[in-house]
Amino acid sequence: MTAPLLGLGLPVSGAWATPQSLRHVAVRAEELGYASLWSFQRLLHPVDENWGAVYHGVLDPVSALAYVAGCTSRIRLGTAVVNLPFYSPIVLSKALTTVDIVSSGRLDVGLGLGWAAQEFEAVGVPMARRGARAGEFVSCLKSIWTQSEVEFHGEFYDVPLSRVEPKPIQQPHPPLLMGGAADVALRRIGRIADGWISSSRTDLTTIAQSIDLVRSAAVEAGRDPADLRFVTRGVVRLDSRAPVDRTPLHGSAEQIRADLAALGAAGVTEVFLDLNWDPETVADDIDAAAALDNAERVMTALAPR
Repeated sequence: MTAPLLGLGLPVSGAWATPQSLRHVAVRAEELGYASLWSFQRLLHPVDENWGAVYHGVLDPVSALAYVAGCTSRIRLGTAVVNLPFYSPIVLSKALTTVDIVSSGRLDVGLGLGWAAQEFEAVGVPMARRGARAGEFVSCLKSIWTQSEVEFHGEFYDVPLSRVEPKPIQQPHPPLLMGGAADVALRRIGRIADGWISSSRTDLTTIAQSIDLVRSAAVEAGRDPADLRFVTRGVVRLDSRAPVDRTPLHGSAEQIRADLAALGAAGVTEVFLDLNWDPETVADDIDAAAALDNAERVMTALAPR
């Protein structure tokens, strides 16, 4: 089994979410041979709940990618994820097309359905029927990107007969990956997407079962499962004192490399190490310099060989 490609989560959360940190991590990741950089989305944090330090303050995912596109030349750039119910396809397509153009065709588009009721309330969209909305959204997005004259009329989205230019550099369109954990979401991914992005809460010890479900749905839809990508957010913590019953990607560099090999054997094609979930990087009492020092330590120790 081929070892998974190795990427990095960008500094988009907490005190280290600064232009200087974004530039430093992006440039160093490219120098060290990492394959990709990834952002994520959080619109707000309710004052009467605690979703964790990672969500206390988060940069816009598409804008962050556009910024690091200008700092790099080779490394791929991905959203993991933007939540499609928060947009109309025509608006999101324009923003993503722009990133694909300014990055010379390096964009991977990760789409999610959202989970926070407060965010749906803030954008004025109901949470109900997110799955049906997702399927139509992807169809509309593909139409915008691939048709010289676009006309789309669905239950949720409409585009009048129009020319929508420019088109993305990647043809027929940037890779469309989707998040989700429920069986129905995984089957949808197998039918309509180019791959799956797992979440920070995914049990990495049983991830092969979810991958198999996506693949079987692809076969049922007449698609080749070998064409699909399986991208995992790796909530990593480099710590030589990790307990014996540690979770995957928490331990010494040697243990983490062994975990990465095991994920490859389970069918994962790419892992991006995301320090935005590491308390040594993102916590209310961690400043930007300390976070960047920890990131440099991890990036260097786990750099692709």
